[in-house]
Amino acid sequence: MNQDFDLQCYGCNSAEFIAQIQSCITYQLSGANMVVAGLMSDAQEEMAMGAVERARQTLNRAKLILGEIMDGNLVANVAR
Repeated sequence: MNQDFDLQCYGCNSAEFIAQIQSCITYQLSGANMVVAGLMSDAQEEMAMGAVERARQTLNRAKLILGEIMDGNLVANVAR
């Protein structure tokens, strides 16, 4: 994707963000659904603090992860 689009939409580079998700302990132990839940909680807190643009970007990052799950690129839930 275009770097300008990524910065406007996600507040970061989307490919780097996905790579970071894949290496985080939450993803490794629980799966991407838990990462999405955490991002949604972050967005709620950002909205409560009046950081609407930041909350929008956080929700877009959550949607990016959901898209990666649907495309089969990320694991939704880790089997126990």
